Amino acid sequence: MRRILYLLPLIILAGLVVAFALRLGDPDKETLPSQLIDRKVPQFALDPLPGRGRALSSGDLKGQVSLLNIFGSWCRSCVAEHPMLKRIQREYDIPLHGIDWKDDPEAGKAWLARHGDPYDRIGLDPDSRVAIDLGVTGAPETFIVGPDGRIRYKHTGPITPKVWKDTMLPLIRKLRRTS
Repeated sequence: MRRILYLLPLIILAGLVVAFALRLGDPDKETLPSQLIDRKVPQFALDPLPGRGRALSSGDLKGQVSLLNIFGSWCRSCVAEHPMLKRIQREYDIPLHGIDWKDDPEAGKAWLARHGDPYDRIGLDPDSRVAIDLGVTGAPETFIVGPDGRIRYKHTGPITPKVWKDTMLPLIRKLRRTS
């Protein structure tokens, strides 16, 4: 009986290790829930990036399925994601809008000049007012917005070809068929 009492902490520890290991293997470990799924995009009107002349407002996200991408010139992951955004803009007929978050306007402008500008419209959110309303936790983040102006999906982190092909593109096609 004493041996069992001595082994009990070891058995419990082994059980916890197995439980944590199984949880780490969960394919949805990078999915962060959003309270805004199936809710209308919060109302906003952002100033445009200098020299762009095309401001961004919540009204621009209605009428057709669109993407809303949160980025910043300071964001290293945004650099990794950017070729995929340019590919989406080049190969798919979907409005792609950006929010330059917590950024100096001139730094954002220079970043896009250096890496290319895939966006239809860009709004500046230097004070995080819109990002807070959207529940943004970091950059990059991308929202799929339905034609009714409701958020249908939120992706946290860079969009990879696999995420685009397996998750985002099928949802976009489904939303287009049902609208």
